[in-house]
Amino acid sequence: MKGSLRLEGHVAVFVCTAPSEDHAPVQALPRVWDGRGLGLPERDVAGFTAALGEIMKTPLFWRSYRGAGRGAARTWAEPHTDPEDGFVYVSGPCGDASDLVGYRPVNTFTIALADVRGLRIRLAAHLHARLVGA
Repeated sequence: MKGSLRLEGHVAVFVCTAPSEDHAPVQALPRVWDGRGLGLPERDVAGFTAALGEIMKTPLFWRSYRGAGRGAARTWAEPHTDPEDGFVYVSGPCGDASDLVGYRPVNTFTIALADVRGLRIRLAAHLHARLVGA
């Protein structure tokens, strides 16, 4: 997954493009279920986790994070890998809530800056478990 990242107000905006050499570009795009979760191709999880770490270095992130007061209902679940499609899915507050049901490929999605830290922790733990074979 190629793309860019920008911070706008209190959200991180991820803009994604599938690699041109990919034979099924839609299959390489992240999947979002508005307000419910995020799915990433397994090969992109490490890079995405690193990007979340870069967001956490910004003053805008810390201002948003300190002022948010997230409750238990706004946390990220433990990621799981779907071996059939090669995606890692994590339930949590990705994008804006909508009436659309299910995960769908997207070119753009948002994550509230206050929710970045929790997602980074979950994905880093997933990567570590995969590394040690847990």
